[in-house]
Amino acid sequence: MTRRSAPRDWDAATYDRVSDPQFEWGLEVLERLPLRGDETVLDAGCGSGRVTRALLERLPHGRVIAVDAAPAMVAVAREALGDRAEVIEADLVELELAEPVDAVFSSAVFHWVLDHDRLFERVHAALRPGGRLVAQCGGEGNVERFLEAASEAAAEPPFVAHLIGWTGPWNFPAPEETAARLERRGFEGVRCWLEPRCARPPDPRAYLTSICLGCHVEQLPDDLHGPYVDAVLKRLDEPVEIDYVRLNVEARRPA
Repeated sequence: MTRRSAPRDWDAATYDRVSDPQFEWGLEVLERLPLRGDETVLDAGCGSGRVTRALLERLPHGRVIAVDAAPAMVAVAREALGDRAEVIEADLVELELAEPVDAVFSSAVFHWVLDHDRLFERVHAALRPGGRLVAQCGGEGNVERFLEAASEAAAEPPFVAHLIGWTGPWNFPAPEETAARLERRGFEGVRCWLEPRCARPPDPRAYLTSICLGCHVEQLPDDLHGPYVDAVLKRLDEPVEIDYVRLNVEARRPA
């Protein structure tokens, strides 16, 4: 059976407030995308629209199509971006655009998509010939120490009754397998590499609840959300550091 993206909505307002690491990394990824300023660019997984605003600044004579699968993210992004961008609620593995775009940009999103073969097929179809993909997501080894703490907490009562056997919706691939997938889907000029990063959230509880443990707490009854987050926090050193590994991706659809 083909794996599809994990359905999930987000606390978009909290994410917008606490996602400074993702915002800063997204800006760095955006710097790698060469733009004249008149292109049409797909923001594949726009979230609350923070990085999308920076993308729009680089396109004074162009346009942005911003896509996200989470209804709450789409609502916040639409309010933040107004008529400056076309914001669409859609799953990236089912994406169909009326016209191809000049480039696809994505940051902190692809690791939420389980089926990367289908993902890259749809990205390839969205690009015009010669169009570029520049992206970053979680890669091999991402948040390993943090997930160990989350698993230890999940193995204890009362959480174990709800989390036993649950492995999560993440996809943290190696650069070699990602490059091979991209090439199979028709991309050329493929470059994929890992980059370790560390996040020290100033509001760890809100950060974990909204970002790192959002999928965990969805498996739990409401009255266990807070206690589970606290149980994970107790297993982390102070100050809280999240051990990210980012997978950088660059590729091009042949002209």
